[in-house]
Order: sequence, then C-alpha cells, then structure tokens
Amino acid sequence: MGELREKRDSKGKSASVAGKAHPALKAFMCGSLSGTCSTLLFQPLDLVKTRLQTLQNNMLPGSPKVGMVTVFLNVVRTEKLLGLWKGVSPSFVRCIPGVGIYFSTFYSLKQHFFPERAPNAGEAVLLGASARAVAGVCMLPVTVIKARFESGQYNYASVFGALRSVCEVEGPRALFSGLTATLLRDAPFSGIYVMFYSQAKKSLPQEVSSSPYVPLVNFGCGVLAGIMASLVTQPADVVKTHLQVSPHLYKKTRDAVHFIYTEQGLGGFFRGAVPRSLRRTLMAAMAWTVYEQLMARMGLKS
Repeated sequence: MGELREKRDSKGKSASVAGKAHPALKAFMCGSLSGTCSTLLFQPLDLVKTRLQTLQNNMLPGSPKVGMVTVFLNVVRTEKLLGLWKGVSPSFVRCIPGVGIYFSTFYSLKQHFFPERAPNAGEAVLLGASARAVAGVCMLPVTVIKARFESGQYNYASVFGALRSVCEVEGPRALFSGLTATLLRDAPFSGIYVMFYSQAKKSLPQEVSSSPYVPLVNFGCGVLAGIMASLVTQPADVVKTHLQVSPHLYKKTRDAVHFIYTEQGLGGFFRGAVPRSLRRTLMAAMAWTVYEQLMARMGLKS
C-alpha cells in the first residue's frame, strides 16, 4: 500500500510540474513531438530530393531524365529499403529541437504582439518568418550535416563524428555554409505557409471549425498552404543543398546560382521539387495539426 501511495504521489507531482510549466516550454514540447512524428514518416522524400539536387548533369543529349521514381528505386536497389532513411539521425537531431524552437518562438511572439486578436495576412508572414529564422540559425550546423548524410557523398559514422570531422578538416565556418540560402528558403516558406494556413482556417464556416473533423480540416489547410510555400522557395532550396554538400566549389551564394544556371538552366532550380513539395507540405501539415491538437489538450491557444 505504501509503494502504491508513493507511485500515486509521484505521478501527481509529475502532472503538477507539467501543468505549471511555462506556456512557451509547453509549445516547445508539443512542437518537438510533432516534429518527431513528421520527420520519421517523410524522411525518404527528403533523401530523394537531396539526391536529385546533387546529381551531376553529365548525361548525354537525348538520354532519359532521372526523376524521383528512378532515384527512389536506385536507393532501394543499392542501399536496401532502410537506405531511404539515411540521414534520419541528423534529421532527428535537427527537427526535434528545431521544430520545438520554431513553435515556442512562434507562440511567444504571437502572445507578445497579438495577445487579443489574430494577426492579419501581412503580420502572419512576419510572424512565421521570424520564428523560422530563429530556428534555422540555431540548427544550421545540423542541417549541413543532414544534407551531407543524404547526398551519399560522405561516409560519416555518426552525427557528432561528422560535426567533429567538419570542424577539424574544414573549420567551424563550414557548419554555417548556406546560411543565406537557408534563410532565403526557410523564412519565406514559413511566412507564406503561416499566412495561407491562417487565412484558410479563418475563411472556414464556424460549424466546420467546431466539428469533430477539425484535425482533418486543419491538415487540409496545411496541405494547401504547403504547396504554395514550397513552389515559391524551391530555387533557394536547390542553392542551399549545393552550398552545403560541396562548399569547396563555391566562394559565395551567387557562385552556386551561376553554376546551377550554367549547367542545368532554369530547370535546375526546380530539381527535386516534387519530393520536396510532398515532404514539406505533408510534414508541415502534420506538424501543425499535431501541435494544435496537443496545445488544445493542454488548454493553450495555439
């Protein structure tokens, strides 16, 4: 009986501690959990996207183009099915705290600047972009390692081993390669996403917003917002991947832009657009849906 009472007391204390946690910390926890689910599910699409973007354009004229399905099947054939999850470790290291930082920053900014009302379209863009910029800068070193893992051009044994190797061989500065392109990709994506997502939800009838199908409706709004944001930011994603996978080839961001345009034309800036759009759209939609449901269960307005 004494042991049972102690267990109940410890559970009560744990619940009490969780209940007293700062709202921003709760937002961080909800964001981290949503990031874990979406990262594990959609990692294969991210790997295929990275492989497509780093393919050298050395095919003979008239040769069939290498597409998403070809890369997917080639990975499965040469690296087995689990090869599709190559780079999932750095993805976890980046996304679990990264998504948490994003949502906690987003929540804090929203509560500070818009405590009594919902932000309008322009304010939503600034809100989403600011939160993503903070998370992007914090997690950039892991983003660089993730891109290298997925490219298949490096044989790192672990995430921390890769970080040490880059610092020793290339210097710490290499861990921040592609910073400009990353911010040009992530901040607009998040800003545009939050704008479309919030406006789509705002346009829904009240009966839909209060129905049992709210998670499904939120997911649908997220998919629509993700498609729009992904297409706008695709060129910056291609440039970012080139800078992070082959930093020795480019001194500045414009060098990578020039190389991609010279070698592959305008189409090169949209290489990997399909798997990236699928992944970013579905991942963002799932992350926001899970986040909002968890926040609602904690009694917080997301």
